[in-house]
Amino acid sequence: MNLKALLTGRWAVVGGFALAAVLLLVVAPALLSSFRLGLLGKYLCYAMVAVGIGLAWGRGGMLVLGQGVFFGLGAYIMAMHLKLADAPASTGVPDFMALISSDGVPVWWEPFRSGVVTVLAVVLVPSAVAVLLGLATFRRRVRGAYFAILSQALAAAFAILLVGNPRSTGGSTGLNNFKGFFGFSLRDPANRLMLYVIAVVALLAMVAVARQMMVSRYGELLVACRDAEERVRFLGYDPAVIKTVAYAVAAAMAGVAGALFVPIVGIVSPNDVGIVPSIGLLIGVAIGGRTTLLGPVLGAIAVAWAETSLSERFPSGWTYAQGLVFMLVVAFLPGGLASLRRRPPGAAQPSPVPTLSGSSR
Repeated sequence: MNLKALLTGRWAVVGGFALAAVLLLVVAPALLSSFRLGLLGKYLCYAMVAVGIGLAWGRGGMLVLGQGVFFGLGAYIMAMHLKLADAPASTGVPDFMALISSDGVPVWWEPFRSGVVTVLAVVLVPSAVAVLLGLATFRRRVRGAYFAILSQALAAAFAILLVGNPRSTGGSTGLNNFKGFFGFSLRDPANRLMLYVIAVVALLAMVAVARQMMVSRYGELLVACRDAEERVRFLGYDPAVIKTVAYAVAAAMAGVAGALFVPIVGIVSPNDVGIVPSIGLLIGVAIGGRTTLLGPVLGAIAVAWAETSLSERFPSGWTYAQGLVFMLVVAFLPGGLASLRRRPPGAAQPSPVPTLSGSSR
């Protein structure tokens, strides 16, 4: 690539981020009501998870059906901190715990009284779980449908664990009725706008991180692990480590998304972290185009918007419509809607496996 093309590409990326920032930070707040802006903030949280799925599944070939686990970890960690911050100073016990039992706050809740610990845990806990799970499975060369089933089972187990512990997690109703966010009242429209801006900045930052990983040497190795894992191992690389890094980054993104979801939406429950929402996020990524940078983001936002709009009018038909769209995309557009984009005449087809040793195969 010559210098002119390199500079043109970089300016195009900067221009794309600038355009997205203007649309989300200037145009959207000016045109949307407070309620609609809150819905858009919720969709952006789903888009953050989709960025990680695009990295792990689209580039790494890991069919992650359990991202709801990492989303839920971040969400419940933030929810615990907010409930502790809202608790009366005299007792320090959240309202729902005081109604259920007089045993006080569980010991493992106590660290989340600290805002610093909470913020660190939102990123580190999901990442640590992903590293442990990734190394345990990828070193045993578990992949494909087996890894998908394992991650899906983890999401189911996590939801069941939450439902079975009403005193600690609120049970099936989850945690809700948050009053503040790090000292800011959630009833103040200005503070809710601040949360939306934080979500926009977080999403743009995640897209930038994902892009940098995709275009780097690591990104080439990740795609190579997807398409020719044995060859990567023959060349002296450890595919388990390469895939685990992407899996951990995707988990961290989901954790941050969950943490922002809680104050924006005002509730988190097992219904937000189980198998169904995990598959819903995957459908959005597949529809948008899992191997592209922006396809997962746009797909996740589109599916979330359609679910909100259509499920109100056709509550019994939305699930079937979602499944039908997913099957049509998988059958006729495996690359998602992003594959409809026409390439310039004479443009070379991208190689499915990056060059690692002088050849693409």
